[in-house]
Amino acid sequence: MKKFLIIPSILSADFCYLGNELHKLLRAGCQLIHFDLMDNHYVPNFTIGPMILKSVKNNNIPVFFDVPLMASSGDSLIPLFADLNVKFITIHPETTNPLPRTIPLIKKIGCNVGLALNPSTSLNCLDYIIKELDLILVMAVNPGFGGQVFLKNTFKKIKPIRYLINKKKSNILLSVDGGVNQSNILKIIDSGADYLVIGSAIFNFKNYLKTIKNFQNIFF
Repeated sequence: MKKFLIIPSILSADFCYLGNELHKLLRAGCQLIHFDLMDNHYVPNFTIGPMILKSVKNNNIPVFFDVPLMASSGDSLIPLFADLNVKFITIHPETTNPLPRTIPLIKKIGCNVGLALNPSTSLNCLDYIIKELDLILVMAVNPGFGGQVFLKNTFKKIKPIRYLINKKKSNILLSVDGGVNQSNILKIIDSGADYLVIGSAIFNFKNYLKTIKNFQNIFF
């Protein structure tokens, strides 16, 4: 069976009890958390920033973060995530110009580099940059809000990216975000995904451990 990881997206968490939410996810076996930063310019929503991650670190909560920057001025934000237990910083090609200038900024602070592809983003942007990437994030919804429905055309993007990664014999991880649930997770994994970013389908239930185990048990 192909190995995969479930990555909870805390955009759907209860922010009145964020520390407790993170501890619940740790008890459920999750050590990498998806942290959506939105600036209300690139996407029509405003969420959370590096001060939250600083508080998490100061309270010794041993989690690591995958941070997609959905912000029109992402380059200026990158240094703010240094030393905050961030494993991946993921950028959207529409927010930075040129990409070869942004990628070294991420590497400079010791983070892995991710590239996010919206439903309308062409795969052509991978042609000249794929060798610099550690992760490719396929958006299965238009970014901005949780609780959206998975766009079925996303499979037409996941499969060719998986083929491209395998052809190059690369260790790039393939992540899928948006509308992932128990009815489609098997097909997403079979299409080639390594990471499944899940928000509402986890946080809409009180028992995170049971919910995450239910996702994993689909394969047994």
